[in-house]
Amino acid sequence: MRQHVIFIGLPGSGKTTVGRRVAETLGADFIDLDQIIERREGMPVTRVFAERGEPAFRELERAAMADALEEAPAVIAPGGGWAAQPGELARAKERALVIYLKTMITTAVQRTQLHDYRPLLMSDDPYARMRELLQEREKYYAQAHAQVTNGPGPKALDKVVEEVLTLIRQRAQS
Repeated sequence: MRQHVIFIGLPGSGKTTVGRRVAETLGADFIDLDQIIERREGMPVTRVFAERGEPAFRELERAAMADALEEAPAVIAPGGGWAAQPGELARAKERALVIYLKTMITTAVQRTQLHDYRPLLMSDDPYARMRELLQEREKYYAQAHAQVTNGPGPKALDKVVEEVLTLIRQRAQS
C-alpha cells in the first residue's frame, strides 16, 4: 500500500467493518481513531463527549489523525464528523485516498442501534438525528476521492471490499 486509505461517512456506514477487512486483505494496519482516543484519554468516547464536549473530542480526533498520517500507510476510520471539521479533509486528501462509504439512513440507524456508544445519536428519534447529521455532513463527504455504496441489504461485505480494493489499485497505478 503506497498511501493511507481513510473511510468517511455516517455512523453506521461501515467505516470500521470495511476498514478492518480492507486492512486485513492488504496486510496493512487498521487504525480506529475512537480507539486511539480512548487509549490516550483512558476513558470511553461517550465520557469524553459528556465531560469535555464535542469541540474537545474533535481536537483529540484531529491530533490522532495527524499522528496516524505520520505513520506507515494504514487504513484509517475516523468518527463520522471528522470530515466536517475545518481543513481536516483537505489536509488528509494530500496524504491519503479518501473514500466515502455511502449508506441509507435507515441502514445506518439499524447498524448503530447495535451499539450504545455513539454520543451524537443518543436521541428520541435516531432517524431524524441521522438525517440531520447527513444534511450537515454530506457536502464534506462528497469531497472524497471516491464513493462506494455500502448497503442496504444483500450487498455483501465482500463486494464492498472488492470495490474498495479496485479503487486502491487504480490509485496506485495513477
